[in-house]
Amino acid sequence: MMKIAPLILRLDITGKPVRWIPWEDAACLYTRGMIAWTAGEHEFVVSGGYAHTTGRRSQLVIHSIIAVKRSGRHAHSTRTFPPLSNPDLFHRDANLCMYCGEQFADGQLTRDHVIPLSQGGDDAWSNVVCACRGCNTRKGGRRPEQARMPLLAVPYVPNWAEFLVLSNRRILADQMEFLKTQFKRRHLPLHPLSGRPARP
Repeated sequence: MMKIAPLILRLDITGKPVRWIPWEDAACLYTRGMIAWTAGEHEFVVSGGYAHTTGRRSQLVIHSIIAVKRSGRHAHSTRTFPPLSNPDLFHRDANLCMYCGEQFADGQLTRDHVIPLSQGGDDAWSNVVCACRGCNTRKGGRRPEQARMPLLAVPYVPNWAEFLVLSNRRILADQMEFLKTQFKRRHLPLHPLSGRPARP
């Protein structure tokens, strides 16, 4: 058993991932009898107060993956598309510029619209890629073919399980294994410049 808990993976009763929650929220769900079932190898012990009659301290064991009986308004897994943010985009593309193939820190990267907004492109997962500042400036308001800068990988929309992986940098092994079972099957081509897998 572990004493300090990272984020807990919350599922709906059918086993679909919903969101990450702090251990405090998970503890409230346990005490309210809202846990339908649990999964995962990791357990976290939360100590409470001392019983007046026995002098023993209460303890609550929280699992790393919990399924909640009623998700109600928290059923984010029913969204069609996960929200788009630069940190999640950079994580999706493994911090690789999709034009030059080099890897950069977050602060050196930008969100590039494959089809520029000025040409009717959308600010959406399927139309954005990670680009270094130099490549983004060189491409400007043109499409890749107009700028003669072919994409190294095609942008994609992550499903909800993939998005949860993108949005949490401290995922436990059991949580990752559970989420991987719900990933879309993708064939990752070798990155043409580095030999690393490129994200489609």
